[in-house]
Amino acid sequence: MPEDNITVQAFAGSLKYVIPAAAVGVLFLIAYLSGRRQGDTTDFFLGGRKVPGVVACLSFVATEVSAATITAVPATAYTENWQYLQYFVGSAIARVLVALLFIPAFYRCECTTVYQFLRNRFGSATQYCGSGFFLVGRLLGSGVRLYAAAGAVAVLMGLDLRLAILLFTLVGIVFIGFGGVKAVAWTGAFEALVFFSVGFVLLGFIYSRISGPIGPWLWGGGHDPLKLWNLTFNFSDDGTLPGALLNGLFVGLAVFGTDQELMQRLLAVRTRRASQQALLTTIVAVLPLAVCYLGIGTLLYVFYRQNPGLAPGPGESKQVLSIFAVGVMPLAMQGLLLAGIVMASIDSPLASLSSSFVTDLYRPLIRKSAGERHYLMVARLGVAGFGLVLGCIAWLCRDAKNILWLAFQVFSITGGSLLGVFLLGLLTRVRSNRANVAAMIISSLTTLSLLLLSREDLFVPGKLLNLGWDWLIVIGTLLTMALSVLLSRVLDKPAGTPQP
Repeated sequence: MPEDNITVQAFAGSLKYVIPAAAVGVLFLIAYLSGRRQGDTTDFFLGGRKVPGVVACLSFVATEVSAATITAVPATAYTENWQYLQYFVGSAIARVLVALLFIPAFYRCECTTVYQFLRNRFGSATQYCGSGFFLVGRLLGSGVRLYAAAGAVAVLMGLDLRLAILLFTLVGIVFIGFGGVKAVAWTGAFEALVFFSVGFVLLGFIYSRISGPIGPWLWGGGHDPLKLWNLTFNFSDDGTLPGALLNGLFVGLAVFGTDQELMQRLLAVRTRRASQQALLTTIVAVLPLAVCYLGIGTLLYVFYRQNPGLAPGPGESKQVLSIFAVGVMPLAMQGLLLAGIVMASIDSPLASLSSSFVTDLYRPLIRKSAGERHYLMVARLGVAGFGLVLGCIAWLCRDAKNILWLAFQVFSITGGSLLGVFLLGLLTRVRSNRANVAAMIISSLTTLSLLLLSREDLFVPGKLLNLGWDWLIVIGTLLTMALSVLLSRVLDKPAGTPQP
């Protein structure tokens, strides 16, 4: 019997690593099948526009979810409440607007990247600046997401954080460097199914470890863990309903409409209508997933109120799910959670970063007339280079307090500038080009300054400005549009003619 017990324990222990290893194996198989016949950048960047709509929808959901959802959303519900859903309302409205306004314009221009629309509408300078802003903003935001994943895996597997970041970086480079966007799309569909499975299994398991009714434990701990709406209205606090709705709307427009990482999935669909349907379907796909992971955080709050001796310390709250997994969950279930986090992390932005670099910058500015195989090689080298940069950024994020909100704040720095120039092109007849570049730079620097002045933990002892970060992307968007219109009268002449 003792030998049998040892054998069972060894088998259970191996599942902790076999499950995520098997999941990664499936990803590499899909990448191989997707990438073995690629001969040009159209296949690598757009999958030949043959990706089915349902696959694009699930891949879109997988990219939107990321490791920050699996680890940071439960941590936010555990330490705060459910006000994160306020942002989803604005995000849902944004999806509808992107489907009706952005996608038709991109398909009319036959865009490989969304920044080609800026070239057609304004001129090459706006395209180059837009692509550059995307590269910077996506690298910063995705570096935060990579840290969220690596930090959780480091706790689950007992690894050094630097080693966890390195492993994720290398796997992402190999997987995406070979398979391209087609691999990203099909594996994204697989990943989305994994996220749903992991979420609902965790929800059921944590609930089974709670004694008695949940209701009496939800309140009396110093805050309302189920608070959904913050109906106050002011510019100085984060998370108020007006600020959250506008932030969700503007961030949604920027992420879904101007960010190549997510739009790349939709551009890989054959027709405009199928692309629109795929985006609208994500509304009903993402909501239950968000509710599930918020519920996990709330159940963890109840569990640790019943078991205060097991509760993580104040500085460990951002890894509450990983700490619970290591301390309470059986090894096989730890493997399932580990697989979900790994899946969420490998679906990285490397394909979109590479496509934007090659299409918007390298081909028009550095090597205009090379063959397709040359551009395909550069695209794969770009995947490797951007992967290494992401790993460095992830390491620099190790002292962040709340990963979820940090990701939103970082995106606001460049997201408002990009959204402003896209809205200018879609909603007005203003003809500006050099003015757009100046407006985007001024707007992003202004947004960065406001962020630094309104945070207590960045460079200054205490807040110098009472401004909730929710409003940053709104300010950046409107400022970009206003400056482009005003500066176009000086920097772009004659009026109505795009500058080269």
